[in-house]
Amino acid sequence: MQEYYIPTKAAESVFVEKRSEFIGHVWPVESEEEARGHIEEMKKRYHDARHNCWCYLIKDGPVRYSDDGEPQGTAGQPMLGVFQKEGVTNVCCVVTRYFGGILLGAGGLVRAYTQSAKDTLDAAGVSVVRRWVAQAVACPYSFFERVRLEVAGCGGVVDEVAYAADVTVHALLPEERAEHFAARITELSAGTFSAVEMGEQLQPVPVR
Repeated sequence: MQEYYIPTKAAESVFVEKRSEFIGHVWPVESEEEARGHIEEMKKRYHDARHNCWCYLIKDGPVRYSDDGEPQGTAGQPMLGVFQKEGVTNVCCVVTRYFGGILLGAGGLVRAYTQSAKDTLDAAGVSVVRRWVAQAVACPYSFFERVRLEVAGCGGVVDEVAYAADVTVHALLPEERAEHFAARITELSAGTFSAVEMGEQLQPVPVR
């Protein structure tokens, strides 16, 4: 399967531009219905706000956005552009604006809604969803750091570490690097310990 990127978690950000308050929310979502639910929730929570602008992108599904009364093209579309530029999908974003009495102009609005979406995505983090090969390496403590570096060098992540008489590193490796990782561990240990394959997993792993 082809890997794709999603928000790691739900997040919120707030900033003020010329007395207008922009409150951004981002969620990872699996469906249009889930995205619509978050949008309606924000509209109810911030019912007294001037604007609740939104966008969502569903993998292999719909892409929608709304300026919610802001001048056309100044809110929902710039927000959407943030996620498209970052290659993030399965995401819903709502930016609420409390008007502060000073007009921002079209350019100012585009910058403000773009910043709000980006700030909120930064707070949420980004994860890659792909098929990983789970491998476990039980090794002496003196080899722990070297094993950890091999995991990183193969584009993998350490999922869990168990400490006992030896240390066991549970790692997730990209499919195309799993065999190379196992060979590197055997080489590193001169055959005294090895990487044991524990199966495959389809899951998100934070990347930034």
